[in-house]
Amino acid sequence: MHYAHMCIIFAIIYIMPRPQFNRIVHEPPLYSDFKPIGVRRQNLEQIILTLDEFEALRLADQLGFSHAVAANEMEISRSTFSRLIEKARKKMADFIIMGKTLTIGGGTIHFRVNIIQCRDCGHMFKINFEQTITECPSCHSNKIINLAGGFGHGKCCI
Repeated sequence: MHYAHMCIIFAIIYIMPRPQFNRIVHEPPLYSDFKPIGVRRQNLEQIILTLDEFEALRLADQLGFSHAVAANEMEISRSTFSRLIEKARKKMADFIIMGKTLTIGGGTIHFRVNIIQCRDCGHMFKINFEQTITECPSCHSNKIINLAGGFGHGKCCI
């Protein structure tokens, strides 16, 4: 085999990262942007907390799940979950201690459930992705927001 071909094969096998599989997030976050009070956003450094990191924080720190149970819920390995929660906690500490802005979004994920919010009455309700909702069940307004759609997701999710 020619030396140049061996180098290309080596680069493909050893340098290219493994593809990241979709991680499961239960539902879209209700809020996605946070900043310290009294400081203009443009003067602050931004931290991006991916949706899978958000879900890891929710499962481990809000719900108190073990790494094994949380990993199972997200359909990832326990070691992957441990790396994910470590990154998320570092970002949260940086956000709080250094006073940066925090934006939740991005990542390769699928939602299990969607949240719909009515623009008129503010009512929020959860739906499965198989359901189609065209009006608010509370006030019957057709001005509804699909929160999963705000993250680029919708019918593609579980």
